[in-house]
Amino acid sequence: MRNIALASRGERLSVLCLGAHSDDIEIGVGGTILSLLSRGVILDVHWCVFSASGERETEARRSAEAFLSETESCKIELGNFEDSYFPSQSREIKAWLIELRSRVSPDVIFTHSREDEHQDHREINMLTTNVFRDHFILEYEIPKWDGDLMRRNTYVPIAEAIMEAKVELLLKNFGTQRSKDWFDADTFRSLARLRGMECRAPARFAEAFTARKLLLA
Repeated sequence: MRNIALASRGERLSVLCLGAHSDDIEIGVGGTILSLLSRGVILDVHWCVFSASGERETEARRSAEAFLSETESCKIELGNFEDSYFPSQSREIKAWLIELRSRVSPDVIFTHSREDEHQDHREINMLTTNVFRDHFILEYEIPKWDGDLMRRNTYVPIAEAIMEAKVELLLKNFGTQRSKDWFDADTFRSLARLRGMECRAPARFAEAFTARKLLLA
């Protein structure tokens, strides 16, 4: 398998992370962000959560700041769209994304998977690919009760120390989620171990993505 790096040590990389809810980005791409930083990539990150209110807003900001503490620059934006009803707010969310596009031009965008069973996640995916037509987009996955995990075609190996840091930050920063039966260290490690097996990751863990379109020059 040929390895293609997003960026090498000392190179600058502009990243846009889009998540419907306050823990989505961390679950789907948190290990990748931490891995890039550990490899010496200079990251400029724009981190956008579309639905974060009340205690979830506090958690979202605290967690984002923890994951992004070593970045060269970061901007965190939290929206107040109504959780679970994103399809009915499609026009407003699209306008929000169009305005965002006027301010950022990232090297890579991380967003939800098109096949995700959660309606909010699917809506963010469809609007991301509609608004950001000329960008490199990687779709991340969120484990859930619906059983919607699927075959992926892009992998980022995760060192064991990075995997443990990701799990620790998730459990530390999202107290409102710890009562949910799926939100635990075993779930996060198990999915990463499965994806690590699929790509033969050196440290056995990986995060997996779907790349719909990739230009090789």
